[in-house]
Amino acid sequence: MGKLYLVPTPIGNLEDITFRAIRVLKEVDLILAEDTRTSAKLLQHYGIETHMHSHHMHNEHKTVDNIVKRILSGEQIALISDAGTPAISDPGFLLTRACLENNIDVECLPGATAFVPALVNSGLPNDKFVFEGFLPVKKGRQTRLKFLAEEPRTIIIYESPHKLLKTLTQFVEYFGEDRPVSVSRELTKLYEETVRGTAAEVLEYYTKNPPKGEIVIVVGGKK
Repeated sequence: MGKLYLVPTPIGNLEDITFRAIRVLKEVDLILAEDTRTSAKLLQHYGIETHMHSHHMHNEHKTVDNIVKRILSGEQIALISDAGTPAISDPGFLLTRACLENNIDVECLPGATAFVPALVNSGLPNDKFVFEGFLPVKKGRQTRLKFLAEEPRTIIIYESPHKLLKTLTQFVEYFGEDRPVSVSRELTKLYEETVRGTAAEVLEYYTKNPPKGEIVIVVGGKK
């Protein structure tokens, strides 16, 4: 029987990958990549010549059974996402669950995940926190925000740049303008930035400075 490896990849800076991850990606029979064009740059940088197949949210339901069969027949397969750790707001959960249901060994390597540096450098309590991922776009969004407004632990949220102002405006509305907020943008990249302050202060900053890039929001819990 083969094995499934979940391999984290850099969230920006290509140096943020482990020696072990590079070795595994070179040794496996196949790499499943969220976007083969994006991953090709990483593989080329490290001289990894392993063949890739596309595995993303639009096709994973159809491909899981075939991948499981290949692993059961003896293949070693690695799953990577465009950036960070697979299954953290990226494809990976369905395949992992299917492998475990078929008694296939699954090994997740440690590595980059965007919310960890955002949480640690926020200056907000990190002994207890909740990872919320992306908020609902429309249906259920207000209900979720009202629920999170009462959460006493630090909250971590992923957001896209074009929705950041809307989200910060809703934080002011539902959490209060004085709730502490930290917004980390373009982590590990050339224009990395973290803006800390109250919800109102951070909203004012990004109203004047339109955001770009990948964004992680860290919000202080209700006191």
